[in-house]
Amino acid sequence: MIRRFGPPPMPRRYRLRPGAYAILVRDGAVLLTFQNHPAPEFQLPGGGIDPGESSQAALHREVREETGWTIGGARRLGAYRRHCFMPEYGFWAEKLCSIWLARPILRQGPPTEPGHSAHWVPLAEAAARLPDPGARAFMRALARRHGWKGFKGH
Repeated sequence: MIRRFGPPPMPRRYRLRPGAYAILVRDGAVLLTFQNHPAPEFQLPGGGIDPGESSQAALHREVREETGWTIGGARRLGAYRRHCFMPEYGFWAEKLCSIWLARPILRQGPPTEPGHSAHWVPLAEAAARLPDPGARAFMRALARRHGWKGFKGH
C-alpha cells in the first residue's frame, strides 16, 4: 500500500501521473527548485515520467532541467501519492511520486526549464519550505534516519 498525502480524492476523474523526485544533499544543504508558475513555490527537483521512460531516466532529466545539475548514486527511498489539480496541464491528477536520494555531481549551467531556479537551502529550513506534505514527510524521515542536527521537524 502506497501512503497518500494531502486532501482525499473527490468524486471526479483523475489522470495517473507517475513522477520521480530527488533529495539532493551536500554540505548541510538541500538543492531545491523554485518554480514561479503556476504558483511560486519551492519543490524537490523532479517531475513526470514520460511514456517509455524509466524512473531513473526521468529523475536525471528532470533534475538537470530544473536545477542545471547532474546527479549520481540515485537510490530509491519510496513512494507516495496525492490527488491535485495540475493547472499547467489543465487536469486533475493522481500523482504517484517516487522519491530518490542522490548526490549532486556537477552544475552544468542554469536550469533550462522556464520559470525554475535552483537554490541550496539549509537542511534546517528545507522541509518547512516544501508545500507538498509527502515531500516534507520524506525529508523529515531522512533527517531522522541520518541524525541531521538542526533539522526542524524531527
